[in-house]
Amino acid sequence: MKKYRKPYRVKKKKPIFRNRFFGLGILIFVVIVGIFYLIYFSSFFQIKEIKISGNQKVLTENLQKVIQNQIEKKILSHPSKSIFLINLKEINEMVLERFPQLAKVNLKRSFPDTMLIEIEERKPVAIFLQNENIFFIDREGIIFEQVVDVKPQQIIIRNLDATKELKLGEKVIEKELLSKILEIEFKLKTDLKIESPEILVVSEERLNVKTSEGWEIYFNLEGDINWQLTKLGAVLEKEIPLERRKDLEYIDLRFGNLAPFKYRD
Repeated sequence: MKKYRKPYRVKKKKPIFRNRFFGLGILIFVVIVGIFYLIYFSSFFQIKEIKISGNQKVLTENLQKVIQNQIEKKILSHPSKSIFLINLKEINEMVLERFPQLAKVNLKRSFPDTMLIEIEERKPVAIFLQNENIFFIDREGIIFEQVVDVKPQQIIIRNLDATKELKLGEKVIEKELLSKILEIEFKLKTDLKIESPEILVVSEERLNVKTSEGWEIYFNLEGDINWQLTKLGAVLEKEIPLERRKDLEYIDLRFGNLAPFKYRD
């Protein structure tokens, strides 16, 4: 009995475009391209408005102009203002650098097409003088605006180091030192009724306060400020008659329990 073999048949390959995996790959590719386009180029997510609040001195138009220049990016050589491309940290640092009047900038995305910016401007606590230059200084010890003249009732702090060139946004006094200066000025005014039109920072240890009557008070900034003010009150009350205060040259509060004073010659 003869055995017959089944004839060998060559299995035809299906065209690649009829392969189900190929079709799935194409679908995934189309979805990815669609998402990419939607995120980066669709008008739905393009920034159309920049809302700024909290600013008073810095013009909204100036802020918007600077920020507008930062939000446009290039993707595959095509411009995009997609809300997803915003680098909030980078813009924050740039705005603070360009506008030293600003203390804080808080940036937020408001989907789908708006950018929100909350501004906190620096507030002057005193006037800082160096040579003929006059600056506003804030509580952090940073100069942030140059001014033309000094108005009455403003605290004036003069810098003894006249050689260093200053620029806006720079810290010229440490915050702790400035706090002591403001404390001294406040207590002189409220507790002892002494006006101090000018304060000279001689060094980190010494402060000279010029009074409206023309005489000076020397403070040790490393010592107990309250004790020095107590000594000042005592010597003014018990040793210096009110009518002779105008003849004073200085009262020195820097040494322990002593408060030596000198009249003008």
